[in-house]
Amino acid sequence: MGPRTSTDEATRSRPRVEGDRERQILEATLETLVELGYDKLSFDAVAAAAKASKATLYRRWRTKVDLVIDALQLMLGVEADRYPDTGSLRGDLIAQACAKGGIADERPIQIFGALLTSMHRDPEFHDAVVTRLVAPKLAVTLQTFRAAQERGEIGKGADLSLLASILPAMSLHEAMLTGSGPSRDRLIALVDSVVLPSCAATLPRG
Repeated sequence: MGPRTSTDEATRSRPRVEGDRERQILEATLETLVELGYDKLSFDAVAAAAKASKATLYRRWRTKVDLVIDALQLMLGVEADRYPDTGSLRGDLIAQACAKGGIADERPIQIFGALLTSMHRDPEFHDAVVTRLVAPKLAVTLQTFRAAQERGEIGKGADLSLLASILPAMSLHEAMLTGSGPSRDRLIALVDSVVLPSCAATLPRG
């Protein structure tokens, strides 16, 4: 187990709200994010949406960043964060992308698209999203690509981080252009026509 960080300590020291009530507040936070965006989201707005007192929110979440990150973790910390181990890169990528909280899930794609500008403007929020949300997902994705490399589906010298970024980057780009995330069929098409050929191109020829 690694050393405890100040973020870990702060998270552990925050008092808990009762389980179902906390979920209601975090769901209200997500709804408020969709309605107002991150910049206009406030404890007052979330408290009104959740029919809770602002004091209740402040007892549990010290800052808006803490509240929003916990809400996003509620939305994303599910099946898509697990290594599916289907036996093939294609199977793993489709299983991850189409799991609840994955790329095919409409709500996460829309919310992250709406948060991009705020992340660039707010370094604290950006760092929290990268370390607490993106990094764990990237670790699972890289595990998928390392397993594929060990099976011989990807060349030994391939840039796994670059290959792992193709599907999320294309999905987010499409979401920003169209206002909605790619469908399951579209994700499978991207895997088959872009990601897998890119991986195959890293293999020795001959």
